[in-house]
This record gives sequence, structure tokens and C-alpha cells, in this order.
Amino acid sequence: MAELEGEQDLQKKIEETRQRFQNEFIQDSTDKYDSRDVERLQKDDALVEGYLTWRLYAVDDALKMIDESFQWRKEFGVNDLTESTIPKWMFETGAVYLHGYDKEGNKLFWFKVKLHVKDAKTIMDKKKYVAFWLERYAKKEPGMPLTVVFDMTDSGLSNIDMDFVKYVINCFKVYYPKFLSKMIIVDMPWIMNAAWKIVKSWLGPEAISKLKFASRSEVQTFIGPEYLPSHMGGTDPFKYSYPPLPDDDFQTPICDNGPIVSEDETESKEGEMEGKDSLENSFNSEVVAKPKKVNFLDDSLRSEDNDKGDASARIKGVRKPLTTFKGLLLDVSPAEELSFGFGETEKKSLIILSNVTKNQVAFKVRTTAPEKYRVKPSSSCCEPGASVDIVVSLHGGSQASPQDRFLVMAAEMDNAGSQELAQFWKEVPKTKIMEHRLRCHVLESIKPALSLLRECPIDAATNGQQELNTALMRVMACNSRLEQKLNTCLWVQKVLIGLVLVLMVLNLLCLYLLGTAQRPS
Repeated sequence: MAELEGEQDLQKKIEETRQRFQNEFIQDSTDKYDSRDVERLQKDDALVEGYLTWRLYAVDDALKMIDESFQWRKEFGVNDLTESTIPKWMFETGAVYLHGYDKEGNKLFWFKVKLHVKDAKTIMDKKKYVAFWLERYAKKEPGMPLTVVFDMTDSGLSNIDMDFVKYVINCFKVYYPKFLSKMIIVDMPWIMNAAWKIVKSWLGPEAISKLKFASRSEVQTFIGPEYLPSHMGGTDPFKYSYPPLPDDDFQTPICDNGPIVSEDETESKEGEMEGKDSLENSFNSEVVAKPKKVNFLDDSLRSEDNDKGDASARIKGVRKPLTTFKGLLLDVSPAEELSFGFGETEKKSLIILSNVTKNQVAFKVRTTAPEKYRVKPSSSCCEPGASVDIVVSLHGGSQASPQDRFLVMAAEMDNAGSQELAQFWKEVPKTKIMEHRLRCHVLESIKPALSLLRECPIDAATNGQQELNTALMRVMACNSRLEQKLNTCLWVQKVLIGLVLVLMVLNLLCLYLLGTAQRPS
């Protein structure tokens, strides 16, 4: 097993992998792979690192994996898979889809086994359908793992397609390294035990520990009830329907900078909004029953000088991110996660956006939990070569969750200053919008017992006295029962001793009578 000692060793392994792949695999055949995959391998360190990590940093094994993966990608045309290239009936069945998160914050990839019927004529379409979902997710949340859920409720032998299952296994074993967080088999009928023993052999040692078998009640060990359907004891009201695709968590109405107001009300409420807390203006959990318009115009755009003046105050005490995602329009720091904890200094997190273009770039930030977070600024512009600090803070007593997500959206503004942001976002084509997703990381924090007592000394003392009294009463009751049992035992012991003495006397009497009877007269 190859081991790495540091960042320099990893970089050497990455360069060695690239060089050897170029010399040993590409030199003889340029048509073997999709050129887009080869180009990405040469530029994306995370991609190469994923293959190396999955193969325990053995370059030879990683190269074989890259070769097999790239051939598969070209055969299936993965780079060109779109919603329009997949038969519509595949989406309508609802047999495979992305929805929800497990307790660790990993996206759930659902397979409804009872909806799958083995059919040689459609197997290729089904395989491309799975590849479509995986590639879509890989582009939206690069480097973030998935939890696969095989829901086997009401399924039978007719639903088991071993060729298809092996393909799904290979997707995570070879084609998408480091993508698999865990694979949960829910409510598996006993008659299928033999089939899943074969599946275990396909997984290999690096993935066998990720396979989890769970009943309907046990599945809540891995997934919270809010993302489980009712037949698994969950409370998730989600019902699959198509269109649209169900994996986009940012489609719910989100008020970027305050309540949703109509165009007529916007002007009259501006003065009112300026007097409120700056963090309250970024997201608002109130949803009006019949919204007419979402106002994306941020206060920071109308009072830019004031925002610059208090920028240092907003980011005071907030830790600066250490990683960076290199985007086409903006560099985003951190690259993957916003960290939140339980301490006062851990309730804020910082996003730094850096404009890498020659034009002004408009941006806005959205979240899947607008009632929890306040973002300042949530929508504004970034000048060429400049950076913007965005403070994301937990609102009130809210707690961050690994399931929470943030979406950073950016687009170039050709006519800087000539249009309002609200109008700009309405008119900009979706193809020109850069999107980058961030998830939440919850820092572990253990409060000592002393601090808990300090927070609520009266309640703690009262509760402690009550608990002590209860414990003493239980001990006294236990002693009383033991004393009763002991007295009972002593009484029985006395009775037994008495019986033994009576038997001894009777025995002696018998011996005496026998001796007397045997004497000659």
C-alpha cells in the first residue's frame, strides 16, 4: 500500500499520474477517449486525487481505473447527456431520482426497486439514465458524496436485475471515485438474501464497509424522518412528479432582501428597510400568500459607501476561508463548505467572491433554509479584479444543519450601471449564469457541565435536588425490600434448622428402639 506524507507527495503523485497517462495511454490512440475528459484530467487536481485516493495512492491501479472510466464515458456519451437525450418515460416512472439528505448532509440517490422491470430492450436507456443523474450531480456539487438508497418495499424477484445492479455498483466503484458515502438497502425481502451476497462480492474491499442493510425502523439511524417517506416512518411530504426534475432544492420562494413586495410598495418601504438591522435585510422567512414580484435590489447597492464603511465591523471575528473554488466569473472561498458552531463567534461564516473577469459581475446568494440565515450582502455587484466579503449568520436561536445548502449565482453585466439588478436577473439567459453550491459543516462543541450550571443555576440546583431526593427514595425502598427478603430468609432458615433437629431426634429414637428390640430377654 502506498502512503503519502504530505501535500508535496500528493502533488508529485498527481503529476506522475498525468504524465504516465499521457505517455502510456494517449500516445498510441487519440480516439480512445473524449478529448474533454483528457483535458479535464490535465487541469483538475481534484479529479486525479479522487482516483488516487480510491486506489490508495497506487498510480498503476489509478491509471487502470482512469482508462476504464474514460472509455465508459465515451461509450455512453456522458459529456453530452442531457434531459432531452433521455427518453421522457424514464423520468416519468420515478424509479431513480435525487432528493433529500442523510444525517451527514450527503445527497440521497433513490432507487425504487419495485418500479424496475428487467428488460433487455431498455437496459441501455436505464444505464444512461443513471449516468445522467450522476453527471448532473457531479457538475453541480463537485467532490460531494452521495448516499444511495435501494428502497425494496413491495419488490420481488421479478424486480431484481443483476446486470443493472452490477452497473450501478461499477458507477461508484470505477466511474465516479469517492462518490459513494454509503449504500443503504431498505426492507429487503429474505428471498433476495442470496442475490445481495453476490452484490457484496462485486463491491470490493474499499466499498464493502459502505453497504448497510436496514429495516424500515432502522433506516432512521442514517436518514432523519424529514427526508423519509411515510412508509418508512418518515414525515417527508415529497411526491415524485415530472417535470420538473426534483433535485433542485433552490426552487422554493426565497426573499433575498426582505419581504416579497409588489412594485408599488417597493418605494414606500425603502426608508423603513434602511432602519432595520442590516442582517435582517438579506433573507426573510415571511412568505406572502400572493407575491407579485421578488425584489432582488440589495441595500448595499443603494448605499454602497455606507456598506464599505461598516464592512470591517461585519466581518470582525469571522474566520477567513482557507479553500477556493476557481470559477469562470468568480473565485469562491470557501470551495465547498461553510462552517458553523454553537459559540457566538461560530454563528457567522464568511464567503469571499473575487471577480476574475474584465467586466462587472452581478451576484446573488440563495439558501435552502431562508428562515435560518441572514446574508449581507445577498445581492450586489463586484467590480473587475475586486473582491466582496459576504457574511452569512445564523438568525436568532437557529442551528445550522448538514442538510442546509447555499447557492452562489453570478453573471457578467455588459452595461454596468445602466440597469437595476432585479431587471438584470430577469433578463439574463440561464446559459450565462455561473452557479456554485456550498453546504454547511457543523462544528462539534461540547459544553462542560459547569457552564450549563452557570447558564441556569436555579433550575440546575432545583433539578439536582429533585433528582437526589428521587434517588434516595429509590435506595430506601430497595433497602426495605432487601430487609423483608432477608427476614423471610432467616425465618425459612430457622424452620429448616428445626426440621433438621426433629429428624435427628427421630433418627436417634429409631436407633434406640432397634437396639432395645435386639437384646436377649
